[in-house]
Amino acid sequence: MGVRIGIIIALSTLFSYLHMLYALRGEALSQLQHHVSERSQREQAIFVLAEDNQAFLKKALAERIRALEREDVRARFDRLFVRLPDGTVRNRPELLDGTKEVQGFIPPNVALDAGFLARFMAAHDVLSWNGPVLNLRFKTTYITLPEGAILGFWPWAPTWTQKLQPDFSISSYEDFPLTLPEKNPQRKIAWTGMYLETVSKIWMISVSTPLDLDGRHVASIGHDVLLDELMSRTINDRLPGAYNILFRDDGQVIAHPELKVEGATTPYNILSAAEQPDLAVSRLGSKENAAHLRGIFDRVKNREPSDTVLELPEYGEFVAVTQLRGPGWYLATVLPKSVVSQPAFVAARYVLLLGILSLLVELAIMYQVLQQQISRPLEALTQATDKVAAGDFKVALDTSRHDELGQLASAFQLMADEVQRREDALRLANEGLEHRVEERTRELKELHAQWLQTARRAGMAEIATNVLHNVGNVLNSVYTSAQVAKERVGEMRLEHVRRVAHMLEDRQSDLTTFLTQDERGRHLMPFLDKLGKNLVEDREEIISLLEDVGRYTEHIGDIVKVQQNYARTPRLHEQVSLSELVEDAIRINSAGLTRHQVKVVRHLATLPPVMTDKHKTLMILVNLVSNAKYAMDGVTPSERLLTVKLEPAADRVFINIHDNGMGIAPEMLTRIFQYGFTTREEGHGFGLHSSALAAQEMGGSLTVHSDGLGRGATFTLELPFHPAQAAA
Repeated sequence: MGVRIGIIIALSTLFSYLHMLYALRGEALSQLQHHVSERSQREQAIFVLAEDNQAFLKKALAERIRALEREDVRARFDRLFVRLPDGTVRNRPELLDGTKEVQGFIPPNVALDAGFLARFMAAHDVLSWNGPVLNLRFKTTYITLPEGAILGFWPWAPTWTQKLQPDFSISSYEDFPLTLPEKNPQRKIAWTGMYLETVSKIWMISVSTPLDLDGRHVASIGHDVLLDELMSRTINDRLPGAYNILFRDDGQVIAHPELKVEGATTPYNILSAAEQPDLAVSRLGSKENAAHLRGIFDRVKNREPSDTVLELPEYGEFVAVTQLRGPGWYLATVLPKSVVSQPAFVAARYVLLLGILSLLVELAIMYQVLQQQISRPLEALTQATDKVAAGDFKVALDTSRHDELGQLASAFQLMADEVQRREDALRLANEGLEHRVEERTRELKELHAQWLQTARRAGMAEIATNVLHNVGNVLNSVYTSAQVAKERVGEMRLEHVRRVAHMLEDRQSDLTTFLTQDERGRHLMPFLDKLGKNLVEDREEIISLLEDVGRYTEHIGDIVKVQQNYARTPRLHEQVSLSELVEDAIRINSAGLTRHQVKVVRHLATLPPVMTDKHKTLMILVNLVSNAKYAMDGVTPSERLLTVKLEPAADRVFINIHDNGMGIAPEMLTRIFQYGFTTREEGHGFGLHSSALAAQEMGGSLTVHSDGLGRGATFTLELPFHPAQAAA
């Protein structure tokens, strides 16, 4: 009895301890999460402000460039800047006060044309107007141009540009390439990693925003953000017993209580330090600290986005984590479990001591009663319990007593009988359940087979629809060419040949006299010559039309082959002239373009032959030209204009099809390539869908841009640029 009561007290103590532990844990984790959330709002304010500033500067710079493009700024440029003997262009030393004015640097060999000067002076003006105000929160505000020029407001370094070497290149700074189109195709704000500024010896980061005008990168706006205060707050402003860590998702550590930054010139990286044990020891104090930090980093990186509080059982810690807006750094607060469990352990110890004292008093009072009245009945009940636990529900207890133990025995007896009955019922239910599971599994297999068959048929239907749509586009041109050839044959003056033959046959006896003296005879030979020329011209035109029919028919066959190849190996690329393909697409649609009175303007760059899928490319271009033709139905015939542009860009080539037709509503731009979607009453929504898929299969893309209804649309086909000579 004493042991049981002792166990009860121990369990009560344990439950009390666990209850308090969980309560304290919940409170601590809630406080931890709130602390991290509050800290993140405060620490990310400077980054949010930097991004807001750059959005404002980007708009101001774009407007200033547009304004100066209409002005001649060379005279003002020459007053402020001068080309030095080393070839660079810098501020005139006699006029520069770097503590109050904008500094500029242009490397040698940069062409100072009107466009460059407009952008350079626009950057100078924007920094002059806004730099002093922004300097209250940001150490540096600067603007770089893609040619390598840089302007900035650096009052802390008034002669910075004057001391630069002639071969200085801004491309050596991390933020410059981050804004280039090839490195930043989304054209979003870019944040660098942490670095030590070489002049002031202050840790900082840079943020840059690219500016594109008319589809061209023209400038980048940048800020330098000091990190000393942020690092100090991260280490010193913490919850009792906890500590804070600040790190980037590539492993770069910004702040850690054990990290030594004095004398360091580069930031500590968690990932690269794994291969440099000596570096980990010198910067973090020990290999254990480095391994511990690596464990926290891996756990944070592999968490689910919704997990804000993590548990590290191997280190006995809780970690609350959030991501700062702007550079996307992780702010983690680490709280040891011992900080949470210690108060609960102390309280549980007092509960245990009081329980033991109560137990001793109670045992002394109840010993005699328990010995006589309860021990033996409970022993019998215990034996019955063991039998039930072993699976034997046939127990016999003394139910003749009318006290509580008798009632307990009766209740236990009824329970054993009921458990036996339910055990039998459960066994029968399990057998029935297994049978139903087998039936349901069989039904699911049948439904799965039906679904596969339906999906296969749907895929076959989509391929057939694409074939019919693309073949239909070409058949229109085949029909038009055949009709024109038929009309030309009908217009041939073959009956004149027969009349001439009859005339010569009637004058066969005096043919020489007829040809030389008769009025009609003298005109006969010139007439035959002219008739022969007309017949030759008609024959050449008919042959040209029939060659078009043959070429269109060949394209129809290739359309079918392209769709058949979806089920087999991909088509091989062949040597193709893209300008000729564009002309073929226009020629295939020429009858419809002429009928709709559409004027075609070509801007086709001269490119070497490339390796690509000829017929897929032609299929896409035919679809785009045909769609552009129909899009201009609502435009006055004299104003219908189709502009076709072919131009290369780095390792890509772009084909733009622009019409000045009905345009596309903004809400339709995201749906225009969906299967079955169309804006024409007689359309089917197959052409653009299949064309987009074909572009993806060739490693390119098909995109659309429109400024809205009534403002035309531009479809751009982007393909990899693989010159045939390079491929060979």
